[in-house]
Amino acid sequence: MEELRNKKISVIGAERSGVAVATLLDSQKAKVFVSDFGKSESTQKHIAELLSKNIECEFGGHSERVYDCSLMVISPGVPTNAPVVTEAQKRGIKVVAEIEVASWFCKGSIIAITGSNGKTTTTTLLGRILSDAKKKHVVAGNIGTAFSSLVLDIDQETVVVLEVSSFQLDFIDTFRPNIAVILNITQNHLDRYNNSMEQYADSKMRIVMNQTDNDILICNANDEWTKKKVKSQKSKVFQFSSVGDVISGAFAEDGILKTRIENDVHSIISVSDISINGEHNLQNAMAATLAAQLSGVKPAYIKSTLRNFKGVEHRQEFVREVNGIKYINNSKATTVEAVEMSLKSFDEPIVLIMGGKDKGNDYSTIYELAKKKVKAIVATGYSADIIVKNFNGKVPVTTIATIGEMKPNLESMQKTIDVATSLAVKGDIVLLSPACTSFDWFRDYEERGTIFKQLVNRL
Repeated sequence: MEELRNKKISVIGAERSGVAVATLLDSQKAKVFVSDFGKSESTQKHIAELLSKNIECEFGGHSERVYDCSLMVISPGVPTNAPVVTEAQKRGIKVVAEIEVASWFCKGSIIAITGSNGKTTTTTLLGRILSDAKKKHVVAGNIGTAFSSLVLDIDQETVVVLEVSSFQLDFIDTFRPNIAVILNITQNHLDRYNNSMEQYADSKMRIVMNQTDNDILICNANDEWTKKKVKSQKSKVFQFSSVGDVISGAFAEDGILKTRIENDVHSIISVSDISINGEHNLQNAMAATLAAQLSGVKPAYIKSTLRNFKGVEHRQEFVREVNGIKYINNSKATTVEAVEMSLKSFDEPIVLIMGGKDKGNDYSTIYELAKKKVKAIVATGYSADIIVKNFNGKVPVTTIATIGEMKPNLESMQKTIDVATSLAVKGDIVLLSPACTSFDWFRDYEERGTIFKQLVNRL
């Protein structure tokens, strides 16, 4: 760990992680300056908190002062290609992620989970397994609780379960998880990686770059990009597969989720007894099972949790049934791959709500699936025209409005639900699974999903 006393450090971003890492660095007697481009009520609240701790800060823009440092720490929400970041790099300033700084102080073992889809479900599920097994642990990272806010209270007996994004991994230096989990690598955030899957996949693989032969990598045997990239890492590899056997890891055989670790095979649970449905959730369950078992949790605890875990909000979340029509909130599905997995989870006819801010999606990968599963698409928001262009002639598409044509939030979502309901009949599913980010009409996918649920519950 670097000597931090009197070291000039700029922290970019004054939301939860920024405040947490600034407070952590201040406790180590570093000279901390926090800068946030925003002016939101939330930002100003956090700025006031920092000022109360005598930590210098600014908001509403980044002044020249932000470059008067030898280390810059960026919060998870700051784009890696943000001008303030690229300018710092041009000036030779070392730039690191918040999780990198927190890891310098961590005495416990780290399980870091990344992937294009399924991170939060797997992280939450693993945390629940550890909790049910009475194993000392914390859950943090991209899931909502800043690693920096917890790290000084973590001892050697604590397991740290971290959800980490590619943006965070882009700026690690010495960060080394004892167990790294790569769930999948599919198209996502390509707008931040020069539309290059190669660059995006390389970013995900940084999770193993500091691992040694004493560490473990858990990865998806069915994922093409993962198989392509997992070659030269030093760590021991355990794979999971929902469609075939593996040498070491987790697999499904005769309807049973099993693990093979050092030639010992354990039958964990009947796949039909796992409470979260879909092949993607079977893979998430396999990854969490392996991470738990390799951390010393007995299969009986894992089985109990898998049987009772109800999933995570905004991910394949059943809202209610009205007049025989089921409403499902999958607002977190911001990629085409996530929509594909969602569609495969249902046998009933689907009225699919799609739209938002497109990230350079390739919709052609779900054309055939949509023709089989989807009876109608309701296209909304900034990407409505793109969705119409892609699915017109394949699936009936109704356009609600494009960006600028309707007041965001309640009005737009109410109209969307009304149209989707009019297209559905008893026995159908109305599925919010957008394939796009929410930033055209909503603050984030959580707000989009919450408003969807609120309005469905008024039907």
